[in-house]
Amino acid sequence: MPIALTPDLMDEMRAWRQDFHQHPEQGFKEHRTSAKVAEHLRSFGYDVHTGIGQTGVVGVLQRGNAIGAIGLRADMDALPIHEASDLAYRSQNDGTMHACGHDGHTSMLLGAAKHLAQSGDFNGRVVLIFQPNEEHGEGAAAMIADDLFARFPIDEVYGMHNIPGMPVGSFATRAGPVTASESLFEITITAQGGHAALPHMGVDAIMVGAEIVGALQTIVSRKLNPSMNGVVSVTEFITDGKRNVLPGQAILRGDARALTPEINATIQARMRQIVEGICLAHGVSGAVSYDTIFPPTINAASAASAATQAARHLLGDGAVDGDCAPKLFSEDFAHLAATKPGCFVLMGNGTSGAHARPLHSQDYDFNDEALASGASFWVTLVEQQLAGRG
Repeated sequence: MPIALTPDLMDEMRAWRQDFHQHPEQGFKEHRTSAKVAEHLRSFGYDVHTGIGQTGVVGVLQRGNAIGAIGLRADMDALPIHEASDLAYRSQNDGTMHACGHDGHTSMLLGAAKHLAQSGDFNGRVVLIFQPNEEHGEGAAAMIADDLFARFPIDEVYGMHNIPGMPVGSFATRAGPVTASESLFEITITAQGGHAALPHMGVDAIMVGAEIVGALQTIVSRKLNPSMNGVVSVTEFITDGKRNVLPGQAILRGDARALTPEINATIQARMRQIVEGICLAHGVSGAVSYDTIFPPTINAASAASAATQAARHLLGDGAVDGDCAPKLFSEDFAHLAATKPGCFVLMGNGTSGAHARPLHSQDYDFNDEALASGASFWVTLVEQQLAGRG
């Protein structure tokens, strides 16, 4: 049964979203955004706490005498992208853009917050988490390190992200891995450069590096179980070679994705073996650094079931996929879900125009038509999970 959001609240959410879009701020610099969020929450009657994890905001609403508590998270930061659009509300901060829809995520949670404060039917405590710096994978960890869950105890935590190409009003999630880890690697090859006409008198670092690039693709194709997903991408190849000078050094940089810590560990181990073996064969030295920035997001079965139930109650079975395929992008919500039972939910952003453009595109735009279903989902989930808890 759909939640009856008032026309005035719908107009407010749209206005908030477009205001946030006009004034995007990057990670740990969300000062205006945080201040606006805190101002709105106070006006709704929430107990508001600011400066958590630098620029994070937490709003708390208690109703009744039950001790159950649920956490809902929205991300607030934008990306270092120059917006290419003619929207009336296009970014006013040149070189910074809400190209991932965090302006919409924040506005949906604010809309749910206002509805819950005015007419929410629940018994317990709602903890709203407005998180900074999701894009660099640092905001959730910063809030946790700032005693987020010690100061605001919760039983479970939920996050949501729009997905271009999915119809508005559709939701998807799954138990287990739902988004991948992201690891940044750097491989340094130290060889012996020389004259381009005399390759036999040195060891060409480009040749060694090219061999490594090709061999790295066998990690996924030949070293991982075909039923397990992984990605290894070399994104930079840098040498000190010149027009007629063979390089003595090459640096390869790239990105690896995995859906479990075990797969990630396998990718790292195989990468080190490949680099060591190829460098040894050519008589040069190689070094590997491998830094996991985002862990995989692992949904708790109980939380995924609750989120699926709430979405189906709101929209019907046909609009909800409770066992969707996992995504190979990464998400900072993983840190929250690793600390408390949690679920990350995907919601449709639309199937045409700017609403279907890939996330992080300079012509992407969050779909204001999705604000109603997003906010209604949050309200439905709260009322479901905090129904008469004692």
